[in-house]
Amino acid sequence: MKRNNNNNILVPTDFSEIAQNALGHALKIADVYKNEITLINIQDDGGGLFGLFGGGNSDKMNLIKEAIEMKMNKLISEAKTLYPHIVINKRVEYGKIYKVITEIAENENFDSIIMGTNGASGLHQITGSNASRVINYAKVPVVVVKDQPIGKNGYEKIVLPIDLSRESRQKVTWAVHLAKKFNSTIHVIYENSTREEVKNRIYAAVNQTQDILAQNNANYIVRGLDEDKYPDSFAEDTLAYANEIEADLIMIMSQQEKGFSEFLLGSYAQQIVNHASKVPVMCINSSDAGVILDGVFG
Repeated sequence: MKRNNNNNILVPTDFSEIAQNALGHALKIADVYKNEITLINIQDDGGGLFGLFGGGNSDKMNLIKEAIEMKMNKLISEAKTLYPHIVINKRVEYGKIYKVITEIAENENFDSIIMGTNGASGLHQITGSNASRVINYAKVPVVVVKDQPIGKNGYEKIVLPIDLSRESRQKVTWAVHLAKKFNSTIHVIYENSTREEVKNRIYAAVNQTQDILAQNNANYIVRGLDEDKYPDSFAEDTLAYANEIEADLIMIMSQQEKGFSEFLLGSYAQQIVNHASKVPVMCINSSDAGVILDGVFG
């Protein structure tokens, strides 16, 4: 099954350093997958510069839009010095930030969204709660980045957490797509359990994952996280392992994923995104997992 897409990556920006870092990730991916990029700035209704004028002063709003476009032109010009062959589009929109991002991505068939986040305490327009909402509502993959720039060789070390949920194993296909392009090593991790039934089920899930990776000639490592070294929730242990190996990407499902030993407070995805100190996180909606794409991940 394939989804019709426009071979385009949507990159929201508020011109913060983290948003610029997100653009850096998008440029590297676009270079490898031959994508276009659309850089978008959204002025939130009721807030932002447009909101100060309500909509009754069109001249001032036009001036603000021109100023924003000038800043975007500067970003595009700088990007073009490194990647002159990548087509970079720009647009300025007005509305609820997360709604604009997710609706444009879906209605215009974007391949993916790549955006910055400061986690739960983010202060910038695009970052923080807006990133969380985009993850929840987006039907395309969302890569969220913080301070860590993408390496010169892309995503060389990918952490792939596996638990007992059906959705958890759906993301394996996506890991294979990335691994083939970036020659990645996929770190398949799971939590060890002392309960025999749970242990057997998790081993079966991990073995199934290994079979898929082996069939696709992907490089991978399997690691069970022992309670002595990793005593916390699966989300916290995932982050600890990712930091330990200096991972380039953590790959998770945006919905339904949970630790097999207990239901975590809040979604697993939210915990990973909000508490990841630096490692970028790729979030895949369960409704789209397993779909083979022609664009970024095809």
